[in-house]
Amino acid sequence: MSGTRVLVTGASIAGPALAHWLRRRGAEVTVVERAPGLRPGGQAVDARGVAKEAIKRMGLDEAVRAACTDTAGAHSVDADGRVLETYRADDDGGDGFIADIEILRGDLSRVLYDDTRDGVEYVFGDRVVEVAQDADGVDVGFAGGGRRRFDLVVGADGLHSALRGMVFGPHERFVRHLGHVLAFYSVPNEFGLDRWLLEHQDQASGRSALLRPIQDATRAMAMFSFTSDDFDVDHRDVDGQKALLRERVAGLGWLTEDILAHLDDTPDFYLDQVAQVVMDRWSTGRVGLIGDAAFSSSPLSGQGTGLALVGAYLLAGELAGAGWDPEVGFARYEALMRPFVEANQEIGRLNARSRAIPGPDAEPAPDFEGEWFVELIGRVLHGVELPDYADLPDAGVPARS
Repeated sequence: MSGTRVLVTGASIAGPALAHWLRRRGAEVTVVERAPGLRPGGQAVDARGVAKEAIKRMGLDEAVRAACTDTAGAHSVDADGRVLETYRADDDGGDGFIADIEILRGDLSRVLYDDTRDGVEYVFGDRVVEVAQDADGVDVGFAGGGRRRFDLVVGADGLHSALRGMVFGPHERFVRHLGHVLAFYSVPNEFGLDRWLLEHQDQASGRSALLRPIQDATRAMAMFSFTSDDFDVDHRDVDGQKALLRERVAGLGWLTEDILAHLDDTPDFYLDQVAQVVMDRWSTGRVGLIGDAAFSSSPLSGQGTGLALVGAYLLAGELAGAGWDPEVGFARYEALMRPFVEANQEIGRLNARSRAIPGPDAEPAPDFEGEWFVELIGRVLHGVELPDYADLPDAGVPARS
């Protein structure tokens, strides 16, 4: 069935990536985003392993690489700035601690949006508030007052997915807090960063501070992390989040005070818990989920973007291959993706444990030596094979220059 009408909620990474492939497979795609426009900045995200192949198949390898941070590597430093360890972007074939494809979340979102905006309907400044499905379609009500009917609806609206809450159940059923909180925001590059990321970790307190270069050499991206057994700050209460950050990183040392000095004038502050989304299934009827809404692996996995890009390719391919039958298409997508997701969620949990505060009651830090870890990394990077879908329609067009 060509011309299948699909609504995608969320215009960060998973949503526009899915829109790219749905459009190429012949669907009519609408993306709704509650923000008034694309959100700039954000943390640096990476593409490793099979995710790099997904980008190539989109025809966007050149555009993505042109927007990358061009980070040469990373230095781990002590409180006085002395280098303790060095990691390079070409380590492990570009799939190491610093990936050779490293890009700010907002910049990747822009690349995907620019690629799809001519063939996809984007609706900014609105959101879904009602979903009612039957055997033939999904009736959707929007906050702006509109009502429309679609053949399929896919939630790509992140860790705090509103669509997931409406269709699958409350946030608390699926979100697993991993005991850490991360904050990101841009600052003036008064620190002399030149293609090298700097990170200071205080293992005794489970806290860290990080500065990374970005394409705009006059700016830098700062990141803080700290441990937290629970997390009860509203993810939209920015003032409360900033107060929490100041309280929890006080006394961390290194360049912390200089970075915090820019907290109130940064244009792109973001803070949230480190969490995973664990669900028994990612679809019900004609409504499905993708990306962090379905299977967040947490920023500590380094693989959330890869999961979104690979998931988008597979979901569109499997739906089209099933003749847009949601029961068959969603099931095939989940069967292919779930082992890959589970491996990446495991690496996220292991990294969270490695950053925990040591103590007699703490869970032992993982031992990353041995064949078991090599095998896990293989599944994390290459744990799913991308079908070629050669028999499916492909309305691919050259990417924008």
